[in-house]
Amino acid sequence: MSERIPFRLNPMLASLVPKPFDRPGWVYEEKYDGYRILAYKEGTKVTLLSRNQHDRTATFAIVAEAVGRLGERTLLLDGEVVAFDSKGVSRFQLLQRGDVSQHYAVFDCLYRDGRDLRSEPLSRRRDELEGVLAKPSEQLIVSRRLAKNGLTAYSIAKRKGFEGVVAKDNDAPYEERRSNKWLKVKVHQEDEFVIGGFTAPEGSRQHFGALLLGAYRGKDLVYVGKVGTGFTQKTLAELAKAFRPYIRSKPPFVDPPREKNVTWLAPRLVAQIAFQEWTADRKLRQPVFLGLRDDKKPTEVVLPENL
Repeated sequence: MSERIPFRLNPMLASLVPKPFDRPGWVYEEKYDGYRILAYKEGTKVTLLSRNQHDRTATFAIVAEAVGRLGERTLLLDGEVVAFDSKGVSRFQLLQRGDVSQHYAVFDCLYRDGRDLRSEPLSRRRDELEGVLAKPSEQLIVSRRLAKNGLTAYSIAKRKGFEGVVAKDNDAPYEERRSNKWLKVKVHQEDEFVIGGFTAPEGSRQHFGALLLGAYRGKDLVYVGKVGTGFTQKTLAELAKAFRPYIRSKPPFVDPPREKNVTWLAPRLVAQIAFQEWTADRKLRQPVFLGLRDDKKPTEVVLPENL
């Protein structure tokens, strides 16, 4: 048997829906708050790729080592690398720190010992996955199914503080695109936004004051507000350094804010932001910076359709 997987794939992505639902033939999983990772095991070699094909094998070396210890000669898994808080809830901000345990929450098995499983229904792929991860492991876990009823699953996610629920058609094959066979419902308001500039620091703060954020509507980057909380001294310094190559004289926004002492940036960096809600004038209420996302393209950051 060959020790090569004959393809590299783009991950199947879930479409966002505004409210929970229950549908016959669907299953409901915890939505994790981490890094989407495809794990390729080819003989003794393991490669971890992000959703935009960046190699993350060294970044998540402990996960790669755990995948390498699995018995299959060839294997392709899809899941999320996460870090859990004391209540067992995945937190992107914890993962950014780099000093916490990494876990790989696996929700799909797409290739196993020479067999391409992409055209098989999710129910069959889940059986294969549970066979692969039959023995307990600290680093490798099977994604949690919450309840058979979608409304109950959402209630569980809300009670436990999970990011949300991913609903999946149990009969669907794996599609390398954003699909309506996987749907996500968020419990907490948290999303990615493009950084288009920053304000000058005030008082005792160093490097910058707040980040100016946007999201795309078509080809236009629309301003959605600014975030000035969630930073440590370390992240302020790291971000200021990351901004330097992207400084520009003109705003990237189609509707730039009237702010004083602004440094504009080319729209190249994506931030993960938690927030309370969208305001009536399409701005973020009480946003908090969680970290940078280097696994998503700025052009993938789009305004919700209902705004």
